[in-house]
Amino acid sequence: MTRDHDHWALHAADWIAWARTPGHDAFWAYRGAFAAFVGPGPGRAIDVGCGEGRLSRLLGELGWTVTASEPVAALLQAAREAGSAGTYHRAAADALPVPDGAFDLVLSYNMLMDVADPAAAMVEMVRVLAPGGRLVVSIVHPLADMLLLAKDGENAEAYFGRKAFEVSETKNGLTMAFKGWAMPLSDYADLLTGAGLAITRISEPRADRTTGWSGAGRWSDLPLFLWIEARRFSAA
Repeated sequence: MTRDHDHWALHAADWIAWARTPGHDAFWAYRGAFAAFVGPGPGRAIDVGCGEGRLSRLLGELGWTVTASEPVAALLQAAREAGSAGTYHRAAADALPVPDGAFDLVLSYNMLMDVADPAAAMVEMVRVLAPGGRLVVSIVHPLADMLLLAKDGENAEAYFGRKAFEVSETKNGLTMAFKGWAMPLSDYADLLTGAGLAITRISEPRADRTTGWSGAGRWSDLPLFLWIEARRFSAA
């Protein structure tokens, strides 16, 4: 599996609590803006690396017919129990058990940072994307990665290259361990274009201060996330 299965399996219960506590983490300060970035259905959508299912549920609210895929059994079960999608697959991002061109929308929400081989994941996501379809990617903004790594004692000037990180955060009685990789923007762009996609839109959203998320003040002035839309314009 390309996703760091062991880490997320170990911390699945922590992540479910972290993700499902309203207003607790950054998602809640960006949810409305991300919904607008994705846009309404109808259409066929797959949420790759769905976790406990909150993005799958958001896609459903927007009118998409949703398939959720996730390699960690406990997370996929949580997504299923919450009624997050219509179809579920326990699968890694580089081995999706669906036909070629099956989806009008492929969603990769904060997942590419978690896989050992993002190029293999990208090739597979493009395979299941219909010609004319969209891939929507959310990643932690590479500039935010620099700030967050510097906070944990890393070299703040080490922008280029792929860097592993492992940090733990405790807030409001909840603790979550995060593990993955930070990459520069050009590497992410190369992943998409190298897989045959054309980047059609990017967004550096600001946190919504009205949501009550504790980090909204800082991240309304700095970019925490980067959202990328890319399209597959041919079957080739």
